[in-house]
Amino acid sequence: MITCFIRYEIDPFRKEAFNEYARNWGQAIPRCGADLIGYYAPHEGSATTAYGVYTIRSLAEYEAYRERLRDDPMGRANYEFAKREQFIRREDRIFLRLASAPHAELIKP
Repeated sequence: MITCFIRYEIDPFRKEAFNEYARNWGQAIPRCGADLIGYYAPHEGSATTAYGVYTIRSLAEYEAYRERLRDDPMGRANYEFAKREQFIRREDRIFLRLASAPHAELIKP
């Protein structure tokens, strides 16, 4: 299993547009085959940094997922929404594997 972390630099005056974008992915991403952990918008601190995080089994499955997302009506509409509204200034993605598992159980007093 790999996790995709997407770091967005967004227009600080267009946070609501990013929130709409995130809600749309909240529907399209799971439908197209990835396990969405969530989209995170600025709250405190940086007003321009946001994240999207999801897991998928492999890079090969990622390629198939991206194709399904491109063919999905909501996915296409969301790509066009971001392009038209230009609230995303920069987008970087990285794929990581969980290295700390298995995690210890919390011991309660």
